[in-house]
Amino acid sequence: MTTQTLSRSTDSSQPLVPLLEERWSPRSYDETATISAEQLDAVLEAARWAPSAMNLQPRRFVAARRGTAAFDAVTANLLGFNAAWAFRASALVVGILETTNEDGEPLRFAEYDLGQSLAFLTVQAHAEGLHVHQMAGIDAAGLSAAFDLPERFVPFTVTAIGTVADPSVLDEKAAAREVAPRTRMPLDEVVLVKE
Repeated sequence: MTTQTLSRSTDSSQPLVPLLEERWSPRSYDETATISAEQLDAVLEAARWAPSAMNLQPRRFVAARRGTAAFDAVTANLLGFNAAWAFRASALVVGILETTNEDGEPLRFAEYDLGQSLAFLTVQAHAEGLHVHQMAGIDAAGLSAAFDLPERFVPFTVTAIGTVADPSVLDEKAAAREVAPRTRMPLDEVVLVKE
């Protein structure tokens, strides 16, 4: 593995805690590496304890380790470029929105809550020595059917979790993206008002 692959710190304008400074979203995963049941439980527990609007917790997960039927079902429902690399991850986690409660009332903050929980999952995974890549290119209907989800549970994202491999496991274009400098918009463009 190259040093560049293992460490891709930010060029942030302010000091960040190391877990945030070092976090990045690889596509080059080691397809021989595994995630233990304890590590998977830890990242899911972090997701469970994320903040939730009114503590309604309108988020659910399907967690599948490579080599299982559930993992195969998730990979079968990845779209486009995601299908070309995500199969190497140690685990895939489907992030599911609970769009309404049992009485059919909309849960307005489900997307926000799911995002919060996946952010917590990401930080915990990094603390476990793992890396995460979140994907929106999924077949939600296919995932719903594969896991026989109730209509009010809507697959929204899939998160790959695993150990980083050398970018050479990817095609040339993807490998170049893997080692490209990390960028974000400047803080003064993101923050509209600061007094």
